[in-house]
Amino acid sequence: MATFVIVGAGLAGAKAAQTLRDEGFDGEIVLIGAESERPYERPPLSKGYLQGKSEREKIFVHTADWYAEHDIDLRLGLRATRLDLDSHTVRLSDGSRQPYQKLLIATGSSPRRLPGPARYLRTVQDSEALKERFAQGGRVIVVGAGWIGLETAAAARTAGCTVTVVEPEPTPLHRVLGRELGEIFAGVHRRNGVELRLGTTVAEITQTGVRLSSGERLEADLVVVGIGAAPDTGLAVEAGLDVSDGILTDAALRTSDPDVYAAGDVAESFNPLYGRRLRVEHWANALNGGPAAARSMLGQEVVYDRVPYFFTDQFELGMEFSGDVEGYDEVVFRGSVDDLEFVAYWLRDNIVVAGMNVNVWGDVVGEIQELIRSGVKVESRELSSGHR
Repeated sequence: MATFVIVGAGLAGAKAAQTLRDEGFDGEIVLIGAESERPYERPPLSKGYLQGKSEREKIFVHTADWYAEHDIDLRLGLRATRLDLDSHTVRLSDGSRQPYQKLLIATGSSPRRLPGPARYLRTVQDSEALKERFAQGGRVIVVGAGWIGLETAAAARTAGCTVTVVEPEPTPLHRVLGRELGEIFAGVHRRNGVELRLGTTVAEITQTGVRLSSGERLEADLVVVGIGAAPDTGLAVEAGLDVSDGILTDAALRTSDPDVYAAGDVAESFNPLYGRRLRVEHWANALNGGPAAARSMLGQEVVYDRVPYFFTDQFELGMEFSGDVEGYDEVVFRGSVDDLEFVAYWLRDNIVVAGMNVNVWGDVVGEIQELIRSGVKVESRELSSGHR
């Protein structure tokens, strides 16, 4: 009987295990997770769950008895410490060795850290600790104005804290959305009482706050760092798999070893739609990448060419984003930016490469992704008017 091992019991790993069973695989499935919690989804940790709007049970991918019911050997609180490609075995932190015929690495990523006393948001325990701390009020400094930083700032401010965000770029989300949309997010946070310190960096985190690169000191009761995440590639690097920003895979999520696959945050996969490798850290990539890897492990024909997708909720702004803005030269808006009800399109050479619907719902995401996939040239006025 074949044994398929999945290292990483997050959303990608859990969905891969589910897909293997759904596709009729009747061999042994071993799902190994470093955390003590069964697989759960991470977006609520910085959104609804952090704000106390959703229940704990709703974050989990499956019910507690689902794994036993589907004959999946879920091993929690264990880390894979060594991968031996020649013998097809994984050594675990309890000293045991687990053989495999096929292996999926879905180890995700870990927060990038700074020296000094600060909090981070990655696990459900992190989210619960921050929620409890925010409920006490006080002064909170958030280092980093990316997605996690802004969502954390919104949660802290909604809880009644005084919030300051420190970011080296000229706008929030500058690298992922550009100046135009970054300024819109800045306006939302400022209107809700968040102070933004842009174009400056944190030189030191202290017991009483932070010291900025200018020498200025900002006092705080709590410092939260959200400056991105690094893929957990250590297992792959030591084993000799090809690794760059993440574990390199082809469009079928196969690594440089024919029996090893990678999916989710940790994978840097070739996307035929873009003609290059992408490492996508968002929820949808884990949701879809895990099942795609499972089908590939079963020998099915797989071409993983999803359009990157992300969503966020911050104060009165709810949005969905699709695509990749790299190299864009124009942003076109349809709707009312002032009323925060609009669709934004990023173009490169009159071709839509990304889109965002802000407080506009329906099948807008489908329309945006269809435009991105088509690669057709469009006129700005057609996009702004909604007639094309």
